[in-house]
Amino acid sequence: MFAFKIAKKKATNRYTYGFHNSTILASLTNAVILLIAVGSIGREAIQRFLTPEATQGSTISIVAAIGIVINSISAYLFFKGKEKDLNVKCAYLHLLTDALVSLGVVLAGILISLTNYYWIDPFISLLIMIVVISSTWNLLTESLRLSIDGVPKKVNIHKIKELISNYSEIKSIHHVHIWAISTSHNAMTAHLVLEEDLSEEKVLPQNNK
Repeated sequence: MFAFKIAKKKATNRYTYGFHNSTILASLTNAVILLIAVGSIGREAIQRFLTPEATQGSTISIVAAIGIVINSISAYLFFKGKEKDLNVKCAYLHLLTDALVSLGVVLAGILISLTNYYWIDPFISLLIMIVVISSTWNLLTESLRLSIDGVPKKVNIHKIKELISNYSEIKSIHHVHIWAISTSHNAMTAHLVLEEDLSEEKVLPQNNK
C-alpha cells in the first residue's frame, strides 16, 4: 500500500518517470520477506525434530482453524488480480502462506491429539516450507528481473519486432529496449529506419491527420 501511494506521485525534473518503480522494489522486498519467514519456519521445525516439545493438539487446532478462515477469505479477494500485478501477487502469497501454516497447524494438532507423536508438528512445517518456496521463487526471480530493467515475463520482444516489421514503410528496427516502469506498466524505445520519401499522407489516413 505504501508503494502504491508513492507511485501516484507526479514525475519531477529529477525523477522523470515518476515513482512507479517503487512498486517493483516493494514486490522484491515482499518476496525476500516471504523467504525469510519460510526460513524461520524451517529452522524452528529442525529444532523441534532434534528436541521434540509437548503441545496441546486440541488448543492449537481451534486457534489455527480461525486463521484458516480469515486468511483464506482474504487471499480469495486477491486471487483474480494476482497475475496482473506483482504486489497483488505478493499480498496473495502472504495470505495463502498464513492459511497454509494454519492448515498445517490444524492437521498437526489433530494428529498429535490422536497419536501423541510430537514430530508430526515439525514434519508438516517442513512440507509447508517446500510449498511456499516453490510458489515464492518465481515471484522473487520476476521481481529481480524487473528491478534490473529486464524484459517483463509476459512480453515477447521477438513478436513485437515482427509486428513492427510488418509495416512496409519501416525498413528496419534496432536498439529495441523494453522494461517495466512499475509492476503493471511497461515502457519501450526503439530506433526505426523509415522510407526516405515517406510522407504524412502515406502514413496517416486523410481523416486522422
